Amino acid sequence: MIERIKIAAAIVAVALVPVLIWYLSSFILITMGAILVAVAVRLGAEPIHRWLRLPTSAALAASGLLIAALVAGAGYLFGTRIVAEFQEAFQRIGQAQQGITSALQGSEIGRQLLSHIQGGNLPISDILTRVFTVSVGFLEALVVSLIAGIYIAAQPTLYRDGLVLLFPRRLRPNAKETIDDLAVALRLWLLGQLLQMVAIGLLSTLAVTLIGLPSPAALGVIAGVCEFVPYVGPIVAGIPAVLVAATKGFDAVLWTIGAYLLIHQVEGNLIAPIVQRYLVYMPPAVIILGLVAITSVFGPAAVIFAPPLTVVLFVLVKKIYLRDNLNEPTQLPGEEKPPSRSREAADKKAPAERR
Repeated sequence: MIERIKIAAAIVAVALVPVLIWYLSSFILITMGAILVAVAVRLGAEPIHRWLRLPTSAALAASGLLIAALVAGAGYLFGTRIVAEFQEAFQRIGQAQQGITSALQGSEIGRQLLSHIQGGNLPISDILTRVFTVSVGFLEALVVSLIAGIYIAAQPTLYRDGLVLLFPRRLRPNAKETIDDLAVALRLWLLGQLLQMVAIGLLSTLAVTLIGLPSPAALGVIAGVCEFVPYVGPIVAGIPAVLVAATKGFDAVLWTIGAYLLIHQVEGNLIAPIVQRYLVYMPPAVIILGLVAITSVFGPAAVIFAPPLTVVLFVLVKKIYLRDNLNEPTQLPGEEKPPSRSREAADKKAPAERR
């Protein structure tokens, strides 16, 4: 009877997990943001601690101040210019929208297409404005994530050990090891993303400057930021550039499309493989399906956190299911080579022998 009650309780608990995830979706996303902030601060503190021989606490403080100074300095030095270029870019996007709408109204097929769109106009500028509009709720979540991330970065061991205590004693060593593996994976993934974002931002700025498009800094910032979301981001980043190019003529549109395709071919076939070889590699289909699954569960706002959440799920499957349960010698991020089966079996037997 007691055994049946335990089985029933386990089934109910498993069934409630999706409901709990749905209700705690905002909390999960804010927590993911805090973890990314902590990883970024720790990532910046490592070279400071290594090169300047500063204590860990001083290196963390220096890293946080350095990140804040870089953001504030960029905003102070280039903020006005970038804001002006964003305004000019959106004005040109509006002009391109009007030109496209007029061209569509000149044909029967175009009029039928416009008839299915509200108001008979293409709401491109409205969509882009909503995408780049920062809501009050987003700012509140950002502040909470920043504060929580700083606390986590200051004492990661404290929070890791506290989380480990939630598991039964027999599972705590494995839980601690898994959390450490996740931390390494997120650190390597974030470093790789930052490298790719900087590379794409600089290449895009250079390309639109050579083509002669206005607002090259704004378009470069859009391309770099959108690179944070793989596959989907580059498509979103290309839309404003093409629309701005449409105000300069058909040749500019062709050059812009060709430049963006070339940049992302270089990124996909040269930059990304080099970065992933030394950092975190995930199959493209896993990333795409992870984006779809996570945005379906948490909503469109989760597209920002979908890549790191996909990394977390990817590592959990490899570590807990493939390595620990199936005893497969799979390689985790940060490992030079996967452990052999015999070594894993010895590691599992060791705690039992000590007991």
